Amino acid sequence: MQVMIDGNAVEVEPGTTLLEAIRGSGGEVASLCYDERMDPFGACRVCMVGVEGAPGPLPSCTTLCREGMEISTTDETALRVAGAVVELVLSELPEAPGEHTELAAVAKQLNVTKTRWTGAVHEKDEDLRHPYLAFRHELCISCGRCVRACDEVQGAFALTVTGRGFSSNVAAGVDSGFAESSCVSCGACADTCPTDAIVELRLLELAIERNGSGE
Repeated sequence: MQVMIDGNAVEVEPGTTLLEAIRGSGGEVASLCYDERMDPFGACRVCMVGVEGAPGPLPSCTTLCREGMEISTTDETALRVAGAVVELVLSELPEAPGEHTELAAVAKQLNVTKTRWTGAVHEKDEDLRHPYLAFRHELCISCGRCVRACDEVQGAFALTVTGRGFSSNVAAGVDSGFAESSCVSCGACADTCPTDAIVELRLLELAIERNGSGE
């Protein structure tokens, strides 16, 4: 099967998604809810691309290639939608994402340096009851990656999404945090988190020590 990506012909296997085709050919599309180790989720709407003949931008992670499809990773509308989504995500955080995080990299890729929207932000809410992992709820963007990593990669089913809209977040256990949940301390959730909402406790401690020393 052949598709056109930014004017270049690319051969793909049936069942290949647009995102797989683009990245497989050396191209790049920003995304926040996607992790190649898990099934595509299509929740964040950051991986939008233009497709000839489509009424609007399409999510590249869940859209399958079709013979002769013409795909544009530079479509102005798709980039505008993706940038607006990232701006909205940033507007809810009490602090800018760490420069090393995936969210910061995505914002840089889409040239999002600040948000046009101001309003309510998440209050600081740290869960430090787990012996190895820290959960900073205020940095959670409800991308669902940690929940799916726990379910699909590890099979522990320790995490779940709670609430809706601005109040949406991730929880573990029943009012007991990771410590009393079915968590097996595999670290899959921290490994996939794009914001450091879930992070290894020692790494958080090191970051605090480094900031405290002025380094």
